[in-house]
Amino acid sequence: MKHAIQCRSGLPSAISRFRKTKQGCVTFIGGSITEMNGYTALTEAMLRDRFPDCAFRFLNAGIGSTCSDTGAFRIGRDVFDKMTPDLLFIEFAVNDNQDGHLKRGETIRAMEGMVRMAYARNPRMDIVFLYTANESHNETYRNGRTPREIRAMETVAAYYGLPSVNFAQVVAQRLAGGEFDWLNDFGGVHPALFGNRIYATMIGELFGALEKQGKTKRKCPRALLDSDSLIHAHFLAPSTARYDENWTLGIPDWERLPGEKRARYTSLPTLFTETPGAELFLEFSGSAIGLFLTAGPDAGMVEYSIDGGRFRSADLYHFYSAGLHYPRTKMLAGTLSRGKHSLILRVSEKHNGKSSGSAVRIIAFAENSPEALQ
Repeated sequence: MKHAIQCRSGLPSAISRFRKTKQGCVTFIGGSITEMNGYTALTEAMLRDRFPDCAFRFLNAGIGSTCSDTGAFRIGRDVFDKMTPDLLFIEFAVNDNQDGHLKRGETIRAMEGMVRMAYARNPRMDIVFLYTANESHNETYRNGRTPREIRAMETVAAYYGLPSVNFAQVVAQRLAGGEFDWLNDFGGVHPALFGNRIYATMIGELFGALEKQGKTKRKCPRALLDSDSLIHAHFLAPSTARYDENWTLGIPDWERLPGEKRARYTSLPTLFTETPGAELFLEFSGSAIGLFLTAGPDAGMVEYSIDGGRFRSADLYHFYSAGLHYPRTKMLAGTLSRGKHSLILRVSEKHNGKSSGSAVRIIAFAENSPEALQ
């Protein structure tokens, strides 16, 4: 089993800036484990202690339930539109596992997309991948294997020479050794202070190891690991689509809808319908198209055709939809040819047996194309 802390090409630019210019911008992007008051706050304190003369700016861009694919589509809006980091931490191992159930290729395309977009913004930006723990990771390591999404992320990290910190591996090892209890001590998937201290301590150990490593040379390959990686990922406003009279662009009547809602989504312009047969048309470009939406207890199914091809079906209901209007990116295609495309989407007469309806509530369309960015 590999060592849990991989230094690789290190963080030469960020550490130099923290010491010499005495200014530093540090950003965290990930899911709810990053969003919560946990390892991020402890890491900020650690960095201030390690570099006491540096004036830091920190940005926490964690959003609960988001996976690496959503991260790729939102990183421009949520990170780069707000600051250009010297150091970027990326954390999506848990959500790619238990929320998105992403395939290896999907995780690679998303993680490589974020790395490439970061370098396009600041070629000297340093990046660290963080792999947090959940019950599934604990079991996989207990069985002597490395979780699929962590293997995929490590493929990207190794290719670009990025440091990585595998919290999940160490947590599993210490659990197996009987050092602490997963729920009562560590705190579970959203760690208690005890668990968050383990995470932050390991990030501190990475910096200690880098100091011993000395100067390094950045690894920046020209070729992509995957030609369909989300290197131009962004959201398109729902108003971009053309739609029939069964759709409404506005704010859903959330009060009448059963299920919990997250406040960050209830005031966003949304393209929504509950009518089977409702249809919309979207012109887009690039290799990927998806829907960023909230899927609640009444989430439906859609049928869609790209470039006049046969209609396929996509179920919008999620495991967590039973009690929550769950935010998710539902990809419809990820390996299209470059250039212009058209999407026809209609609400299916069918729906998941666990769903109470046929609702579709689209916050944005997810596109991977440089054309809309020009």
